[in-house]
Amino acid sequence: MIPITVVDVGDAEPLVLEVLRSGVIAQGPMVKRFEDLFAQVAGVEHAVAVNNGTTALVASVQALDLQPGDEVVTSPFTFVATLNAILEAGATARFADIDAEDFNVDPAAVAAAVGPRTKVLMPVHLYGQTADMGKLVPLAEEHGLTIIEDSAQAVGATFDGRPAGSFGIGCFSLYATKNVTTAEGGVITTSDAALADKLRVMRNQGMRARYQYEMAGHNYRLTDLHAAVGIPQLEKLADINAKRSANATALSAGLADIPGLRVPSVLPGRTHVWHQYTVLVTEDAKVDRDEFAAKLTEKGIGNGTYYPKVVFDYDCYRDNPNVITSDVPVATRVAQQALSLPVHPKLTAEQIDTIVATVREVLA
Repeated sequence: MIPITVVDVGDAEPLVLEVLRSGVIAQGPMVKRFEDLFAQVAGVEHAVAVNNGTTALVASVQALDLQPGDEVVTSPFTFVATLNAILEAGATARFADIDAEDFNVDPAAVAAAVGPRTKVLMPVHLYGQTADMGKLVPLAEEHGLTIIEDSAQAVGATFDGRPAGSFGIGCFSLYATKNVTTAEGGVITTSDAALADKLRVMRNQGMRARYQYEMAGHNYRLTDLHAAVGIPQLEKLADINAKRSANATALSAGLADIPGLRVPSVLPGRTHVWHQYTVLVTEDAKVDRDEFAAKLTEKGIGNGTYYPKVVFDYDCYRDNPNVITSDVPVATRVAQQALSLPVHPKLTAEQIDTIVATVREVLA
């Protein structure tokens, strides 16, 4: 089986041992070192490490002190953490349809979704390519909205040379399958010193110093052990993403002319970090997406459906008054057609050839 992803953290052993020998295994100097590196990657003044990517989103919304009924406009085609974080923070979620070219929110749909209670725009930089921040930033400025970027899959991605996570409040995941992983973990990025200070106090049970409480806070801390796992990957992030990009280029060259298969695009002005390589199995294909996925699995090609439904299309959200559904035909269609193929840095040229040959065998 050629796996859909491979976790490689072997370079972390010296730093992990350093942490273990130091006796400081909770949040400490290694977290600070990780944060400083991450801030450089994201092109911001501050990076605040937390215990996972969902927490990054929750804390970012909580820090804005929204009132009941205040709305966050986001994408319907995303991992459920995006929606769960909005609800956990006490806000109301509203959805804007996506553009099938980049799988991200369509700025025109976002503009139509903005209303009198909208306070936040939360674009999701899906699969490793940013949303159209050139249109979303002016839209947010026009309406006085805060941008929270769900950058969970986009560490190192850029729009017009500007990194994901630098357009507003950036929220990253460090889960095991991400381009940079600490097994579990997350990061919030910002150039707002006051916001960063608030988030650091919030993540530490509301304490600025021991037993000096300034707010009702949480335990959102990352450990030094987790940070030690992530630092070597941050240091070689350019190489990691370059390898993913080379693999994506090879896949697209091999798959470009298959009837019923649409390969992913890199839109002008953007760099794609290829957290996932996601194709669309269209109505012209010989088999539908689910049959295609099953046949690939039978033939030893790992694959993943990210995501099989729009995020609000589950019973647990249907009667939730803080989930405002809407007609999202593009996202609904894409959810039925999208399938991700292996693109991770450990792929060999022979494995890429095998993936291409197998896809052709199934769809030809």
